[in-house]
Amino acid sequence: MSGVLETLAFFRDPDFARARFERFGDVYETSLLGQRTVFIRGGQAISDLFAQSDAVAGWWPDSVRELLGPLSLANRNGADHKARRRVVGQLFTTAALKRSSPAIVTLVDGLAEELLGNQLPVALVPTLRRFAFSVIASTVLGLDPVDREALFMDFEIWCQGLFSLPLAMPGSPFAKARKARKRLLSRLGSVLKKAQAAAASGAPLAAGGLDLLAGGLDEAGLPLANDDVAEQLLLLLFAGYETTASSLSCLLQALLQHPEQLAWLQEELDTLSWPAADGDAVNAFDASRAPRLDAVVKEVLRLTPPVGGFFRRTQQPIALAGVLVPADRVVQVSISASQLQGADLDDLATFRPQRHLDNDETMTLLPFGGGERVCLGKALAELEIRLLAVGLLKKLTLELEPDQDLSLSIIPTPSPKDGLLVRSGRKPFQA
Repeated sequence: MSGVLETLAFFRDPDFARARFERFGDVYETSLLGQRTVFIRGGQAISDLFAQSDAVAGWWPDSVRELLGPLSLANRNGADHKARRRVVGQLFTTAALKRSSPAIVTLVDGLAEELLGNQLPVALVPTLRRFAFSVIASTVLGLDPVDREALFMDFEIWCQGLFSLPLAMPGSPFAKARKARKRLLSRLGSVLKKAQAAAASGAPLAAGGLDLLAGGLDEAGLPLANDDVAEQLLLLLFAGYETTASSLSCLLQALLQHPEQLAWLQEELDTLSWPAADGDAVNAFDASRAPRLDAVVKEVLRLTPPVGGFFRRTQQPIALAGVLVPADRVVQVSISASQLQGADLDDLATFRPQRHLDNDETMTLLPFGGGERVCLGKALAELEIRLLAVGLLKKLTLELEPDQDLSLSIIPTPSPKDGLLVRSGRKPFQA
């Protein structure tokens, strides 16, 4: 398959990949923006791809590659990619999450009070985007509210250009994003210099994770330069923000559209305490203690994964689900289509969290990607989603406003088109 029409359909049709899978099978090739691209879905093809990691490299569309920057670990391969991933990954270890969880709990309580204080309908999508950005900007950068707000505005512009057509025409989303990137890197550089000055003087760093990056080494064992660290911080903000904001909105929308499932979840939430005991927030609401919450989160991420797919480029021929893919092909793994694939399509299209308590091993579930390039912010996102769900749903009642468009915008990540308008009320009893 080839042609300009394919490229236009790719950007406009949310059903682009699924329709072609049904027609051509689980591995098919087309041409997008002049690039030969192989789309794959299903457990076998994806497992084959992960098993041949030495034969592929990371790849992103031109718009993403330029806006992330040449130093970003997302655009690196081999030893330098692994070195930077080790450095950045320190921010998402269990110990790091335990350190940052009290700040997340405080932000959840603040969000609950903000919603309760508003008598008018509130659009949850922009509200949750600010919340998610506040979490990552606090836990990683230790920014105060004023600095967070200044960074947030440019970050929103930058995100809107990430998956746009890479046309630098004045006023285009991509052109605006390029300018926003320069301002963001300047701000991040200033934050980094302040942290370095504080460390040099012996003063304690602001609450955050910059201290974990301070001793980062590159693939040659040398300290990372400031411009290198700044680009990793930009990636971190995206990894810990955009996907999480999408998942938070989709979770609350799914529960509000399915009151019977919300009631089922609420039975479990009523047995949990909020906030968790000191130092226990990371584990207090995990799968072992809150299996229904875990099932709801998995079901939301199955039906509306925050990342619709991810890319690799073949460096040599590889076989995927029995199909030979030549070298120098971009492979696009379709997460959405893979997670909706199975024998009973009607059931798979239904919001039914209980399926995840049945130990069904036939499902493909890769909402944050997979392999050695799995989303860096996955652990933080999952913790944040659990804390917000428990903190809000134990304190508030939420009711959807009528006559709003609840269909999803897909780019850059799924979110309800009309902003998910709700009214909030205080629950009469809090456990």
